[in-house]
Amino acid sequence: MYAVVLLVCCSWVALLCPSVQAYENLALKKPAWQSSTEMSYNGAELAVDGLYTDLSWDGGQCAWSVGGQTTAEWGVDLGGVKYIHHVFIQYATDNWVWDEYNGYTGYFLGFSVYISNTTNKEDGVLCFRDTIYTRATIPNPVNITCPYHGRYVIYYNNRTHPPYPEGYSYDVYIELCEVEVYGCPTPGRYGENCSLLCPENCHCDVIDKTCVECVPGYKGHLCYEECGGHTYGLECKQSCGNCSGGVQCDHETGSCPKGCDAGLYGDKCDLECGGHTYGLGCKQSCGNCSGGVQCDHVTGTCPNGCVAGMSGDKCDLECDGHTYGLGCKQSCGNCSGGVQCDHVTGICPNGCVAGMSRDKCDLECGGHTYGLGCKQSCGNCSGGVQCDHVTGICPNGCVAGMSGDKCDLECGGHTYGLECKQSCGNCSGGVQCDHETGSCPKGCDAGLYGDKCDLECGGHTYGLGCNQSCGNCSGGVQCDHVTGICPNGCVAGMSGDKCDLECGGHTYGLGCKQSCGNCSGGVQCDLVTGICPNGCVAGMSGEKCDLECAGRTYGVECKQSCGNCSGGVQCDHVTGNCPNGCDAGMYGDRCDLECGGHTYGLGCNQSCGKCSGGVQCDHVTGICPNGCDAGLYGDKCDLECGGHTYGLGCKQSCGNCSGGVQCDHVTGICPNGCVAGMSGDKCDLECAGHTYGVECKQSCGNCSGGVQCDHVTGNCPNGCDAGMYGDRCDLECAGHTYGVECKQSCGNCSGGVQCDHVTGKCPNGCDAGMYGERCDLACGSYKYGVECKEVCGNCSNGIPCHHVDGSCPSGCDAGAYGVTCKESCGNCSNRDTCNDVDGSCPYGCDVGVYGKTCDKACQSGRYSISCAKACGQNCQGCNRFNGVCEFGCQPGWTGTFCEKRKVFAMTMKTSRFLLNWWIFNRSSTELFS
Repeated sequence: MYAVVLLVCCSWVALLCPSVQAYENLALKKPAWQSSTEMSYNGAELAVDGLYTDLSWDGGQCAWSVGGQTTAEWGVDLGGVKYIHHVFIQYATDNWVWDEYNGYTGYFLGFSVYISNTTNKEDGVLCFRDTIYTRATIPNPVNITCPYHGRYVIYYNNRTHPPYPEGYSYDVYIELCEVEVYGCPTPGRYGENCSLLCPENCHCDVIDKTCVECVPGYKGHLCYEECGGHTYGLECKQSCGNCSGGVQCDHETGSCPKGCDAGLYGDKCDLECGGHTYGLGCKQSCGNCSGGVQCDHVTGTCPNGCVAGMSGDKCDLECDGHTYGLGCKQSCGNCSGGVQCDHVTGICPNGCVAGMSRDKCDLECGGHTYGLGCKQSCGNCSGGVQCDHVTGICPNGCVAGMSGDKCDLECGGHTYGLECKQSCGNCSGGVQCDHETGSCPKGCDAGLYGDKCDLECGGHTYGLGCNQSCGNCSGGVQCDHVTGICPNGCVAGMSGDKCDLECGGHTYGLGCKQSCGNCSGGVQCDLVTGICPNGCVAGMSGEKCDLECAGRTYGVECKQSCGNCSGGVQCDHVTGNCPNGCDAGMYGDRCDLECGGHTYGLGCNQSCGKCSGGVQCDHVTGICPNGCDAGLYGDKCDLECGGHTYGLGCKQSCGNCSGGVQCDHVTGICPNGCVAGMSGDKCDLECAGHTYGVECKQSCGNCSGGVQCDHVTGNCPNGCDAGMYGDRCDLECAGHTYGVECKQSCGNCSGGVQCDHVTGKCPNGCDAGMYGERCDLACGSYKYGVECKEVCGNCSNGIPCHHVDGSCPSGCDAGAYGVTCKESCGNCSNRDTCNDVDGSCPYGCDVGVYGKTCDKACQSGRYSISCAKACGQNCQGCNRFNGVCEFGCQPGWTGTFCEKRKVFAMTMKTSRFLLNWWIFNRSSTELFS
């Protein structure tokens, strides 16, 4: 068996054997990913499984992405940063000869390879990009030298910026059957056997040990120099934080060895203090900054001042010095004991000093109070002014009747009034008079009167309460105010010490020495003058009743006047009767009675009008003294109101009665209702509440702003609400209009129905191609049809399709056909674009398909372009693309196309297996010894 293996090695792989090197395939069986996956058996991991004997898409050994994409990406994670020498790529061939006619070459052209430490290719280095190959020259497989170190190897291809060179495919695939990444597996080594050590602190070139990059924390050509100048990390590109004392941070990690400067924290001292802390270690608090903002992380000062009650740059001092509030700018009130008020609110903790009130003790006592807690009263100050809020002393003295500094003592000692300077009168029993008014509570001593008992009886009175009379003293002098005795004797007709005894026995005059005349009824005459107290007998006159009545008088003492006798004649001097009747307005025997019972004139035969209040009219003229009752006018109030007036003085108008008739002259009520637009018993109220017309029974239309329509016509003064029209705004918009004044046109409502007259909304949806509540918007965003639910096809140059039927105005994009460009082209030859109308392929079909649109798989026994070729005659069923007999050959035949007769037992596959086994299990020395 060894001989066979050696024969094979020496015959067809002799050039390969001497070139075997010690670099390892770092990608084998490592995690891989790709931008998309065609089928479940085309995963990214198949490109690093070590198998690539079957280079077809369905052979289970190749990674394959979804077609039709403009970008494709595949990557492998080497599990850590590795030193890479080269990358081997085996692209798919579908097991056909790799030449310019192989359909896969166009998809391989233009590829790139990146080495990166992240899964983002842009973070790494571009190892290779194809810009020179053509279908005829691109190699497969290909070896790419990549002397870089990194963790991720990324394959990338794109068709994002056309046009591309001839031969390039229109889109890109991942069609990788194997990717092998060769390099040193152990970090820090280089050379063909990866046995040489890189310089210390160095990521060196895998071939010649040149330092490509220093490990974090080091710099310089040979990476011997630690990071300084407050830098650290990879290439010393990261800046240190603020280490305490300005010392250098750890050159690898950036951590500070002795802590941080004031105001910073974290291993790297790159974080400012927060949470209302500051200073060294962020251990000092600063929670009283205005608005709750963070203080300066270093100094602790507050940027916008302090919260109420605090002061100082750091807002750590409570207000004092009898201040409080924002900026300590408010002064405390008068706190009890002079203590500091609350530094935030200004409230006094132990109450106020005398004379002050409220929580902050900033309000002087008022309301006639003073002292501690304003609990003492001082309401007797002159003029009603406030007493001193502390002492209670009245500044301008006291009200009448009060004394003392605080005006809290009533007058005594028989005094009263302002400052108690007025003396009481002679109060009964010697009691104190009222301290304010001086009035005596129980009356006066005999001979005195007045509220204050300071007036002697006068007016010919005397005694207690001046209730006794003494008016008969000679000369009219006042009697003694206490005893009533007349000092100079009596007046005529009186006698006794007090002159309180009248003359009797029909005498009168001084000393009662004169005799009375003929008084009526024989009574005593006046004791002074002799005049009869009850007059004379009827028909007589004179002081002593010795003259007959005259001058239109009659009766007792001629004191009765004659009535209004007709012609002004004298009445009978005894009875008073008129001999010839009465003047107008009078009646009775003596004509001394005025007409009553609402009558007047001669014989009281005329009736009064309706005088105001029902009073009697003038008994002579009939004129009403105080005007007329409601509804009447004229001096005699005998005329009813007219001219559409009524009421008192006919001053109220009532011109809105139906038919123009006169309203009731008293009440103003219209007998037959109102004219249009008016309401109420008196027709004096315009229609309201959105009504108009006769009896206000008609409803207003939809006036703009909800205003009242014209109360008579119903017309709207400012136009109509949206959706209504007509003078009265009682007609809904029609004719496919809506909105204010029906000036807006409805959209394209389904079935041509009227839209909502107010909003314009379509009740049953829109016509095809339109959308929106009002169906006034054409379908956009590449949509069409009813409710814009249909998606446009692939219209040329991305132009939107017709919004109604979805047709493409400028034809279809490449790869699509039909009226709506929704049909996909079949597999045209050379991936040509099909006809955008009927989908036909201009140059026939690609391999494996046939038909007008090249969408039918070859029938059994056919393959190749347009299925033009027949499978080999010895084939038990061939691949429809390449004719390979994938289901085996007829007995006695072999070969890809079953075109060879079997001539030996060992197959090429067996030979390759033995060769691989030999290489991996024997050293090169044994192989060539």
